[in-house]
Amino acid sequence: MSQMLSLARAAQLIGLPRGALQKMVRSGELLTCDGLITLDELRRAFPAAAIEDAGAFEKVTQIREASFGKRVRERMLPSQEVLAQRLFVQSRELADLRRYLNAYHALVVDGERRLRELGRARNDGGLQALADEMQTGLRRALGTEPAETMDAMVNMLNVISAQVTVRPSGHQFLLEGNDSILQAGLKAGMRFAYGCGTGTCGLCKARVVSGDLRQIEHSDYPLSEAEKQQGYALLCTHTAVTDVVVETLEAHGPADIPAQDLVATVRAIDALAPDTRLLHLQTPRSSRLRFLAGQSVTLGTPSEQGDLQQSAALASCPCDERNLHFHFSREDEGPLAQALFAGRVKPGAAVSVRGPSGDFVLDADSTRSLVLIACDTGFAPIKSLLEHAMAGENSEAFDLYWLATRPDGHYLANQCRAWAAAFDQFRFQLLTDSSAAAGAWQVIEAALATRKELAQCDVFVAGSAEFVEPVIEGLRGAGALPGRMRGLFT
Repeated sequence: MSQMLSLARAAQLIGLPRGALQKMVRSGELLTCDGLITLDELRRAFPAAAIEDAGAFEKVTQIREASFGKRVRERMLPSQEVLAQRLFVQSRELADLRRYLNAYHALVVDGERRLRELGRARNDGGLQALADEMQTGLRRALGTEPAETMDAMVNMLNVISAQVTVRPSGHQFLLEGNDSILQAGLKAGMRFAYGCGTGTCGLCKARVVSGDLRQIEHSDYPLSEAEKQQGYALLCTHTAVTDVVVETLEAHGPADIPAQDLVATVRAIDALAPDTRLLHLQTPRSSRLRFLAGQSVTLGTPSEQGDLQQSAALASCPCDERNLHFHFSREDEGPLAQALFAGRVKPGAAVSVRGPSGDFVLDADSTRSLVLIACDTGFAPIKSLLEHAMAGENSEAFDLYWLATRPDGHYLANQCRAWAAAFDQFRFQLLTDSSAAAGAWQVIEAALATRKELAQCDVFVAGSAEFVEPVIEGLRGAGALPGRMRGLFT
């Protein structure tokens, strides 16, 4: 019988995002059974001849060619202890399979013998013929060709990674390397509840329904005896040894994210372009910012003129909640932005962070294509959304339209080119106009020329009010649904 694979494991094997496979399932190009895909069906849809071009094959090949060097072990493989446990599980499964096969083999041989004896006793040629068919079938089974590359790859992937299934949402993601379940989940776009991320607060506590975990980080949070008996564990301090199922709630929207107040440190201030700065803040290890991609926070820093406070959209992905990125333009009249360009904010300075706020966020359960539109530094929250959506691998496609109204407005154009090279489903257009209002119509025309089915897309528009309002109005008139559109004034 062909192996059964989850959508996450199949996507990993083929090297495509889950969203692409989900689209094929919906269109009938890829058949599933109870949400699982057989290896034979995957081989039919993606001929085995192309497996060498898949992401998983390249990863395993890299591990093999690097002879398990230190860097490869740290980035791609679990710890030696976890790897040994997974290999033991695989060996146990192989031993069980051999035992079953030996039992079935003995059963077939005994059945054939009994049929021959009965056929001779009754002088029944039909029973003799049936015994011959059983013998021929057994020889054919024993003479089966060796397993194909895909079959071996599935077993290899079970060793170097584990699958985590989350209940009740049904979301799935893969855990690789030495990540904790929390770290791997955040990288995959999950919206888990958590606080410190260091085993102190207990907010990431979840019940393990099935599978084996291993503690990889020290924890100061005491689980009660009742919780231990029920299988609870901290996601931030444990990794998955085998495929596991955990039970925990996830945030569906901004209302599920609590307000937070913390103090971060300026890690770096980098020039993205002559008139654009990246402010990189880092939170303490014991106090991380939980937010949704696309949200904003209020930043504050003391000065001789009093506290400088300014609202700013996060440009970073929630998957790296300790490192917070913000984009500021020299034209920004906010007090913090002005202090930044004047050199009054230095690396090492303390910056208060309050938030998050805003509903410029992705629909947690949507698999629709994304149309993302930005003007100048409105690209910051769009970048956050893009990185989160790419990590989640649920959206079918991403279209980015970025308008620049100043010479260095496309300050991360190379990042867009890198995304386009890495993701087949990502397309982008860089547009220019000296006026945001006039450029809005240029963006609308570009979107309508490449996206005919706006009613099936989620649309996000970020920039100045004179840009966002006409874009939303124009796309609404072209068929985009109001309930699937979000606008953010930056």
